[in-house]
Amino acid sequence: MSMCEMAEETPDEAETGPQDGGTGPPSRRAIAIGASAGGIEALLELVPLLEPGLAAPVLVTVHQPAAATTVLPQLLARRGRLPVGHAQDGETLLPGRVYVAPPDRHLMVDKGRVVLSSGPKENGNRPAIDPLFRSLALDAGAGAVGVVLSGALDDGASGALEVVRHGGTVMIQEPDEALYPSMPLATLEQVPGAFVRPVAGLGAILPGVVDRAGPLRSTGHGSARLRWEVAIARMEGSEMSAPDAAGTAAGLACPDCSGPLFEIHDGGLPRYRCRVGHAWSQHALGAQQEQSVETALYMALRALEDKAALQRRIAATAAEQGADRVVARARAAADEAVRSARVLRRLLGGAGDEDRGRSRTE
Repeated sequence: MSMCEMAEETPDEAETGPQDGGTGPPSRRAIAIGASAGGIEALLELVPLLEPGLAAPVLVTVHQPAAATTVLPQLLARRGRLPVGHAQDGETLLPGRVYVAPPDRHLMVDKGRVVLSSGPKENGNRPAIDPLFRSLALDAGAGAVGVVLSGALDDGASGALEVVRHGGTVMIQEPDEALYPSMPLATLEQVPGAFVRPVAGLGAILPGVVDRAGPLRSTGHGSARLRWEVAIARMEGSEMSAPDAAGTAAGLACPDCSGPLFEIHDGGLPRYRCRVGHAWSQHALGAQQEQSVETALYMALRALEDKAALQRRIAATAAEQGADRVVARARAAADEAVRSARVLRRLLGGAGDEDRGRSRTE
C-alpha cells in the first residue's frame, strides 16, 4: 500500500491516541519499528498480532513526505487491538500502546518519554529510523527491541547496531518476504545475529523477546559518540568542526546543504555527517548523488535547448537585416548546442529515438 493509497483510505473508527486515558510510570522496555517502501503492508500485518498485555510501548517510524497527510494510526487502530496514535512530544510511554511518528518529525525517546524533533534529516528522511533506534539504545539499553521491516536503501542499520551494542535486541523481516529487502539486508549485514523471521514469525516471538529484555538504563551509560549523535538529532549538538567532533573531513559535499561532509568510523560501515548534522550512509549518499547528477544533466539539457532556440531567433533577426556574418555565427552556435544536447540525451537514456530528440532542439 502506497502513501497515497493509505491517505485515501478512510477508516471507520477515529484514531485512538496513546495519550487518551493512559497514566502510570514510563515503561522500562520499548519496541521501535522502522519501515519504508513496502513497510505499510508489513505493519498492517504485524501490529494486529500484538495483544493488549504487551509489556512494552511500540514506537513506529515510517518514511513519509513532510507534507503528507497520513491515516496510518487509524488504520493500525482499526485492524489491531492496541491503542494507536501519533506520538505527542513529552508524553509518557506506556506498555501496550503504539506511538506513530508524525510527518516531518524525528520520533525519539528520553527517560521513557516521547521526544519529537525537527533535527537534521538522516539519509534524506525526517522522520528517520536511525535517530529512533539510537535514542532507544541510549535510553533503554538492554530493554530496547528494534524491528526493521521492508524498505529501500539502509536507514535503520546504523541505529540497529547501536541497539545491540547497548545490550538490546534486533529483529528483521525475512528479506525474501519483504517487498523491498534492502533495509532488512543492510541491517542483517550490520547485525548478523539478529532474529530474522517473516512478519507472522516476528509477531509470534516479539512478546517473549520483550519479556526477556533487560531493564531501563540511564542515559548516562551510552557511549560519548552515541550521546553526541542523539543530541544532534534533537538539535542540541555542536557543529562537526568542533574539536571533539567524531568525524574526519571526507572531501565530499552534503546533498542537503552543500556543506562539507565528515566521515564517521564507528566499527560499522563508514557514515557521513555535515556540520549542521545531516547524516548519510554510504548507500544513501550514493543514491542521492545519482539523483543530483541526473538533475544537473537535465538542467544542462534545458540550458542547451534554450541556447539553440535563442541562437535561431538571433539568426532570423539578423537575416532580416542582411547581417550574414551574424547569421552564420548564430546558426553555428545553435548547431553546436543541438549536438551537445543530443549527447546529454544519450547519457540520460532518452536518445533511442533520434528524431524525437531532434524535434525538441530544431
